[in-house]
Amino acid sequence: MGELRGTHVPVLLERCLELLAPALDRPQATHVDFTLGLGGHAEAVLERYPHAVLIGLDRDPEALAHSRHRLARFADRTHLIHAVYDELPDVLADLGLPTFHSGLFDLGVSSLQLDEPDRGFAYSRDAPLDMRMDQSRGITAEEVVNGYQPGDLVRILREYGEEKFASRIVSAIVRERSKGRISSSSFLADLVRDAIPAAARRTGGNPAKRTFQALRIEVNGELAAVEAAVPAALDLLAPKGRLVVMSYQSLEDRIVKRAIAARTRSTGPIDLPVELPGTGPTLRSLTRGSEPPTEAEVAENPRAASVKLRAVERIDDQSQASGAARERPRMSATHGGLGRLRPRRQQEGEGT
Repeated sequence: MGELRGTHVPVLLERCLELLAPALDRPQATHVDFTLGLGGHAEAVLERYPHAVLIGLDRDPEALAHSRHRLARFADRTHLIHAVYDELPDVLADLGLPTFHSGLFDLGVSSLQLDEPDRGFAYSRDAPLDMRMDQSRGITAEEVVNGYQPGDLVRILREYGEEKFASRIVSAIVRERSKGRISSSSFLADLVRDAIPAAARRTGGNPAKRTFQALRIEVNGELAAVEAAVPAALDLLAPKGRLVVMSYQSLEDRIVKRAIAARTRSTGPIDLPVELPGTGPTLRSLTRGSEPPTEAEVAENPRAASVKLRAVERIDDQSQASGAARERPRMSATHGGLGRLRPRRQQEGEGT
């Protein structure tokens, strides 16, 4: 085992533990860390809840190896598995578990992937254009940049990077790749910067960040995985179980918000005075919409600046299980939790 590469300050650690505590307090609680990374959140859960069992998932073999080393003292209570988070149903089935009690998604790029230039995620350092979270399989960013049709590249930059200068950037890419293969992250970052009008480069951080985000999402199929994983996780959450999801850009958060909203409201006719059996909400929101970080949290961990946290609890409704109708609440229970009132951030960026 080599030296640990990368550093990891877990994002919103205390807030996550506060929200998950009621689910983790139960005997032999099963906690799923969908994005294990370097294991900071998982280690805190195992330390504070000596009866909890961890299922840790990560698609990155290097991150998984380091977490296995870090969590070795808890080996009798851990299942660390090389898998993408949308594979949870198969993972639980293999372990003979019908549900889980506590879960955490920390979406986006991990600290290891950001901090190590050879992974190709960072636009501020030169590296091969890779960007695969799992370097053992899949296409690389170099293959996308050099092999995709111009129209497909424009679509990716617009949809996944929300880049308004997508056409100009792709035109520059096509010109350069006709001269020779684009294989360097710093070369691509410079190419993107030069393609964007000078006035637009003066604000908003590094002009390449949206292009790099779009390529990373395409290479790793991130949005498709989130779209499958979050609903599956909510369906497999045990009664009174809790799930926390942290997103770092609007595309991910939109998917999470939709999945939660579909389960925190009734599906029955709105003009009936009672909730018909099987039509009531199955989740209770524990946050008021999405929670941003506090100023103190951002000062401690700058990568938390863009995080949006959402948390829910699975409703344990015995009346629905027995088939009885119940009176509708007069007010929506969508925001039934006690979320913190926090200042909104001014700018969205990338996180871990």
